[in-house]
Order: sequence, then structure tokens, then C-alpha cells
Amino acid sequence: MSPAADSVILLHGLARSERSMQKLAEALQKRGYQVQNVSYQSTRNNVAKLAEQAIAPALAACAGSAKVNFVTHSLGGILVRQYLKKHRIENLGRVVMLGPPNKGSEVIDRLRDFPGFYFLHGDAGLELGTGATSVPNKLGGVDFDLGIIAGTRSINLFLSSIIPGVDDGKVSVERTKLEGMRDHLEMEVTHPFMMRNDRVIGQVIHYLESGKFKRE
Repeated sequence: MSPAADSVILLHGLARSERSMQKLAEALQKRGYQVQNVSYQSTRNNVAKLAEQAIAPALAACAGSAKVNFVTHSLGGILVRQYLKKHRIENLGRVVMLGPPNKGSEVIDRLRDFPGFYFLHGDAGLELGTGATSVPNKLGGVDFDLGIIAGTRSINLFLSSIIPGVDDGKVSVERTKLEGMRDHLEMEVTHPFMMRNDRVIGQVIHYLESGKFKRE
């Protein structure tokens, strides 16, 4: 792939902003990519509406690119899956997801009825559980070039106590996986900060340019 002719759309996670992806954006720009670091109001709508609101304008801004790639954190990955279920991107390149709740998260199941949860996380937050209303579980597998990085370190012992198996404090490693993915990598990073980790950023770039993660 030729970075000089390619774009990367960045999509942040739930209740975050484009600032959380800024370090990654700068690293990709230095590599030669045209970067769209998208800001969207993640707590103001459901997954389906957010996908349209966030992705369609970003794609328009990438007009003329040879390839359009995506790098996402958490909810951002679900937005890409939702969008690509409804739309075809002819020049779609590769997608890298960081800590995606691809099969939902038990944290949502446990906390969704707590006072204030909906106010802080909105409709999209309620849709990220593992039960009958789980949007990620309704979307199925993928048919695009996808690499996933899962964190294995937590700084929230309470939330980790809710999650079976190894987790990043919000999502278990197992629930990041998805049928059709090309590669999956576990790294000792936490959910809130993985997108700012230098090693993670290096792996993102490696996947975008080679279609696989780098292993020692």
C-alpha cells in the first residue's frame, strides 16, 4: 500500500473525543497518511445513527484517496461494522480495531440500570451489552481486512471482577474477537489508554502497511 495516496479515518470510543486519538493521528500523518480524526457525539444517539453521522462525512473528506482505512477505539469499531453492513466502500483498505466490544461487554449488562448510566453513556452505551439488545452480536462476522488489538491489563479492578477471563478493564480478550478477522494481537495495555501507547501505535501502522501484526 502507498501511504501517500491513502487516508485513515479515526473513530474514538464511547464518551470520548477526537483528542483521545490525537497522538495516533499525528503518528499516521508523519507516516504520510491523510488523516480524518473524527469527532462525534457518542452519547447522543444509537449505534446506527452514530455510524451514519460519523462515517459518511469523513468518507466525503477522503474523496480522491486510493484507499480509505479505519483505525478505531472501542465503540468506534462497532460503528464501522454497522456502517459496512449497510454500505459498500469501493476503495476500502484495512481496518484496525483497538479494544472493540465485538461481542458486547458484561460491564454494560451489570451497570446499565445504575442511576446515571444512561445519562453518561446514552443509547449507544445501552446497545453494547451481551444480551438480546446487543447490537455488536446482531452484526455478525466481517468480510473486510480486519486486525484487532486486545488489551490484557486493567486499572479498574471492580470492572474486571465483572468480566470473565483476561480483560482490559472494559472488554474481555475473548469478546474482542470476531469471525472473519485476519489477525488478533494481545498486548499488555489498558482500555482507556491503549490508543496512546507507542507500541500499539507501531502495531497499527505495521498492520495498515502489511496486513498483519508484528510478532517477535
